[in-house]
Amino acid sequence: MKLKTVSKEEVKRRFTSVHAWELPKQTGALAPPDVWTNRDMDPTPPEDQTWTIWSIMAYWATDTINLGTWETASSILAVGLSWREAIPCMVVGTFCVAVPMVLNGAIGAKMHVPFSVITTSSFGFYLRYFCIVSRAILAMFWLGIQGANGAQCITIMLSAWAPSYQKIPNHLPESAGITTVGMCSYFLFWIIQLPLLLIHPTKLRWIFIIKLIGAPIAAIATMGWAIHHAGGSGDIFKLRAEAKGSEYAWLWLSCMTSVTGSWATLACNIPDFTRYARSANGQFVQLPFLPIIFTVCGVLGIVTTSCTKVFAGEYLWNPLDIYQLWLDDNTSGGRAAAFFAALAWYIAQVGTNITANSISAANDMTVLFPRWINIKRGCMIAAVIAGWVLVPWKILDSATTFLAFMGGYSVFLAPISGIMAADYWLVKKQHFDIPALYNPHGRYRYRYGCNWRAAIAFLVPVGPLLPGLALSISGAKKVHIDAGETHLYTFNWLFGFVVAIFLYTGLSWAFPARDTLLTDTVWNLEAIEGRSSGDEEKAGPQRAASPGRKGAEEVVESDAKPL
Repeated sequence: MKLKTVSKEEVKRRFTSVHAWELPKQTGALAPPDVWTNRDMDPTPPEDQTWTIWSIMAYWATDTINLGTWETASSILAVGLSWREAIPCMVVGTFCVAVPMVLNGAIGAKMHVPFSVITTSSFGFYLRYFCIVSRAILAMFWLGIQGANGAQCITIMLSAWAPSYQKIPNHLPESAGITTVGMCSYFLFWIIQLPLLLIHPTKLRWIFIIKLIGAPIAAIATMGWAIHHAGGSGDIFKLRAEAKGSEYAWLWLSCMTSVTGSWATLACNIPDFTRYARSANGQFVQLPFLPIIFTVCGVLGIVTTSCTKVFAGEYLWNPLDIYQLWLDDNTSGGRAAAFFAALAWYIAQVGTNITANSISAANDMTVLFPRWINIKRGCMIAAVIAGWVLVPWKILDSATTFLAFMGGYSVFLAPISGIMAADYWLVKKQHFDIPALYNPHGRYRYRYGCNWRAAIAFLVPVGPLLPGLALSISGAKKVHIDAGETHLYTFNWLFGFVVAIFLYTGLSWAFPARDTLLTDTVWNLEAIEGRSSGDEEKAGPQRAASPGRKGAEEVVESDAKPL
C-alpha cells in the first residue's frame, strides 16, 4: 500500500490554520444543499438493512458480556445487599430500561434514521444538540471506564508473565488515584486500543467471535473456582443483607436505578442500531432478551462476589481482584489461569469500546461539527477525552463511587428517552416527515429551532433531582439535603422517564404544534427504497422527491397533510 506523502508546508498549515482542517463538503440524500452533513446521518440504504432478530440478539450477547456488567451486579453486594436482593434488582432494573429501549428502537427500525436525526422531531432542530452532547458525554465516560478496566487486565497479564512488574515503585501521589504500575498499564491499554478504534467494526469480526467465546468461559471458570474455594455453595445462600428496614428499601431502589443507569445511553440512542433492522418488528425481541442476558451475566458476578465474602472476608466485586489472588499463590498454574482470564476480559473491553462507545461518541461529534470532524477524527478525539481528560480510574475507585456515577447521569438521559417515546407513539402517532428532519427551516424548527414543550418536559423532572445528584457526587459532608429529596433521587430514572412522558404528552395535546402532526409518514423514495411490506402498509402515501434539493415544506405539500 502506497503511503501518502505530506509536505512540510502542509504540516505547518495544519497547525496554524483552522480552515486547513475543514473536510470536503458532503451532499446528503435529504439535507438541503446549504446544510453541512455527512452520509452517516442519511437514512440507512436498503442494502445495509440486514439485521435480523438473531443479529440483534447476537449484538446484545457480545455487548453485555463485559466487566461493566459484572461490576454493576457485584457492586450491589458491596453496598449492603445480598444475592436475594441483587438478582431481582437486576431483573426489574433491566426490564424498566428495556421498555424505552423497545419504544425508541421502533423509531429506528421503521424510519431507518439515527438518534441525532430523530431528536429533531421532539426537541427541534437546534435543541436536539443538547441531547446529542448529553449522549456523547456518557459514551466517552463509558469509553474511559472500560479502558480503566482493561488497564487492570494488562496489569494482571504482565504480572503473570513477569511477577516483578507489580514491584515497580510508585512515584505518583495518592491524590492521583492511580499508581505508577496502574498508569503504565493504562497507557499500554490505551495505545494498543487506539488503532483498533479507527478500524470499521465489520473488519474486526474475529475480535467479537473471540469475545463471545472467551469472556463467558472466563466468567464461568472464575465463578466455579470461587464456589469451590468457598467450600461449596451452601454458605453463599446463607448470606443476608446488611441493610435493614427503610434503609434496605431505599438502598434496593437506588441499586435498581444504577442498573437502569448502566443502559441509559442506549435507551436514547438505540435507533443507531435498530436503523439497520430488516424488519420493523424484529427489534421487539429486546424486551425479553435484554433482561435475560444481562441477568445471566450479572448472576455470575453476584455468585462469585458472594463467595469472596466467605473466604476473603470482604466482597471482591471486581473479578480482576480474584485473579490477583491467583497470582499471589505464585504457582505456574495460577499465573497461567490469571493471564488467560485477564486476556479474555481485555478482549471483551476492547470489543465493547469499539461497537458501543467509540462509534457512538464519534457519530455525535460528526453531527456537532460536520465541517471539521469525520468518524475517524471523532474516534481519536473521543479516545483522548475519555482516556485522559475524564480520569476514569477515579470513577472505579470504589463501589459507591461507581454506583453514584451509574445512577447520576441517568438524571439527564431518562427525560430524553421519555420525550422521544412520547413524541413518536403518543403525539406524532408514528408519522414523521423524514425530509423535514434534515431541514433547519422545516416543520420541526418550532420556535427558533427549539420545541418549548420538550424543554419544559425535560427541566421539570430534572430540577427536583439535582440536590440528590449533588449529594451523590460530593458526599454528605459537603451537601446537606432533606430526606424527601434523598429518597426521590433513589429512583431518579423512573421519575424522570415517567414525568417527562406525561408532561410532554400533556403539553403537546394542550398546545399542539399542528404543522408537525401528520396523517401519513412522508418518505423520500430515492433515499429509502425496499422497505419491508409491514413498513409500507404503515407509511401511507409516498412520492419521490429529489434528494437534497426540495425543502421539507415543498415535499410535504404533495405527500401528507397536517391534522
